[in-house]
Amino acid sequence: MKVGLLGGSFNPAHEGHRHISLEAIRRLGLDEVWWLVSPQNPLKSAEGMAPLAARLGSARRVARHPRIKPTAIETELGTRFAIDTVAALQRRWPHVRFVWVMGADNLLQFHRWKRWRALARRVPIAVVARPHYIGDSPFAPAMAWLRRFRHGPARVKQWTTWRLPAIVILPIRLSPLSATAIRARTPDWAKGLTQRT
Repeated sequence: MKVGLLGGSFNPAHEGHRHISLEAIRRLGLDEVWWLVSPQNPLKSAEGMAPLAARLGSARRVARHPRIKPTAIETELGTRFAIDTVAALQRRWPHVRFVWVMGADNLLQFHRWKRWRALARRVPIAVVARPHYIGDSPFAPAMAWLRRFRHGPARVKQWTTWRLPAIVILPIRLSPLSATAIRARTPDWAKGLTQRT
């Protein structure tokens, strides 16, 4: 089984997340994409962060696909950082092949993640290019180290055979939606979602 891991705050989830996931399923030949709704992103302020139940509820409402699985499994695993979450998932499901899926905006700050090089040595990384970020992606600070491990998108379905570390940047047309814009337009988006989770 091949599973993409898309981590984030999902504050709230939106069609951009769904589009990234469907493109990852298609381009990477994935069986599923798991949305890892973070209890609290270590790099983001808790101020303005909706309760986990509301964010998970928004993810379930937006996913609308049998192969996209919103989850708050980090709460169950007791993990906060991607490296710890991936290690725990690999222990729990040793026969699943995982790939980390991220937007190009996250690649720009990837060098700030806890033990990011160790994460790259555990799972391949597929960067899905978002508008306004793809141009800067190859120049992200982490790419100074990751560049030598970069694969072209033409053979991306062979990612399970790649030697780690491995990274691919997938240039795809994406929705310009952002959670920041949604919160600005609809500040009470989380109302009622906590009751439905």
